[in-house]
Amino acid sequence: MNTTAFLLFLAIVLLTIVITYFAAKKTNSTSDFYTAGGGLKGYQNGLAIAGDYMSAASFLGIAGTIALSGFDGFFYSIGFLVAYLVVLYLVAEPLRNLGKYTMADMIAARFDDKKVRGVAALNTVTISIFYMIAQLVGAGSLIKLLLGLDYLTSVTIVGVLMTLYVVFGGMTATSWVQITKAVLLMGGTFIISLIVFAKFHFSVTEMFQSLQTATPLGEKYLNPGNKYKVPLDTLSLNLALVLGTAGLPHILTRFFTVKDAPTARSSVVYATWLIGIFYVMTVFLGFGAAQFVGAKEITAADPGGNMAAPLLAKALGGDFLFAFISAVAFATILAVVTGLVLSAASAFAHDFYTHIVRRGNATEKEQMTAARWASVAVSVISILLALAAQKLNVAFLVSLAFAVAASANLPVILFTIFWRRFNTAGAVTGMLTGLISAIVLVAVSPSVWSPAGKAIFTGDPLITLTNPGIISIPLGFLGAIVGTLLSSRPSSSAKFDEILVKANTGYREM
Repeated sequence: MNTTAFLLFLAIVLLTIVITYFAAKKTNSTSDFYTAGGGLKGYQNGLAIAGDYMSAASFLGIAGTIALSGFDGFFYSIGFLVAYLVVLYLVAEPLRNLGKYTMADMIAARFDDKKVRGVAALNTVTISIFYMIAQLVGAGSLIKLLLGLDYLTSVTIVGVLMTLYVVFGGMTATSWVQITKAVLLMGGTFIISLIVFAKFHFSVTEMFQSLQTATPLGEKYLNPGNKYKVPLDTLSLNLALVLGTAGLPHILTRFFTVKDAPTARSSVVYATWLIGIFYVMTVFLGFGAAQFVGAKEITAADPGGNMAAPLLAKALGGDFLFAFISAVAFATILAVVTGLVLSAASAFAHDFYTHIVRRGNATEKEQMTAARWASVAVSVISILLALAAQKLNVAFLVSLAFAVAASANLPVILFTIFWRRFNTAGAVTGMLTGLISAIVLVAVSPSVWSPAGKAIFTGDPLITLTNPGIISIPLGFLGAIVGTLLSSRPSSSAKFDEILVKANTGYREM
């Protein structure tokens, strides 16, 4: 066991527990639990969004992909960054003006129907669990490798911690854990990037020239097509990344933690700058790992390349920097899974229990109890699924979560705001079509089936796309349109006019 790494891991755990302790004292109502009372400032929420978004897949996965595959790894960086333009210009302000605690609140502002709220809650829970399984499997592998703990113990530790944060501290604890993680991650990444750039004498030209001979790919390293050889699949992946962020429930709930729409917009601007700077620095991490660690050593530690950033830290700064970056990766996973648990628990407790089961008549105490028990249930289910998925390559679950978000949630969000004729039938049909099509297409894709036995099952996939976005996203929009046009129940023009005013001005009748 790396003693330095263990002590830094312990320090981060103690810090987050202290944060949760003080947050618990401020969590006395459902508003506090779901949205931190709407009291976060723009820059605070921007940091929290960045902390929520810059997951282990971003920090470890992108750096590893760039190190091993060159240019193709940058597709993720581009997709994740551009996605926030969609969030900023189309989603953030209307969502904050129309919603209260969850995405379903926004849709219910126009369609006060149990079916709409129930399906929206189903989407939220599904996306959150897909995303969380991948994070927990990554956490188990990381802690097992660094601290020598077995996989069961590693996943259980992360699961217990994320449950404590949410159950006792709610959104306040979740937000400050994410803020802390964002500061640590940006600081650690900046230090490594600066060292790498200094090794190339602060010359971009020298860095690119050196990398043409540093990897087994040779000059091809700086060209696209090393990892993603099918252009249609590459387009499908990027479509899911760019559009999926605007439908991710754990990102959308962050816009309810501020007081108004202008603050929501400013938080997106802060987040976009932070995320943009971070993804530029992932290039230095990937290039540095390729040059100073080498593809052979990276794949020996982890075939997927996920240890590229920690190994680069060790090569450049010895055991201490290695331990620090590994601890930051641990904090990254903790922050993301905490946000996922809270979004799933909020959807169940607020949308399903309070509005469907109790018909909106649950007391404050009953809602808080339901939310906390839902947090425990979501955590237990995710831990059990992650334990079952220990030996599986679950990286595709992250891209699946983005595809479902873009296919099932985004069409309904946009049509709720911008289409006058859109109705309840269209909302339900669109969400279910997007959800089911994305899951079915992945179930018959190379991510699940492989003739060589490199996927979950051995056999021939029915489609060649590893990400279903290019098919499932249009199907989600089409399902919403067809459902609306075939429904005999007309949409209320007066209600649409009311929603249009509220979405753009935030005006509410007193």
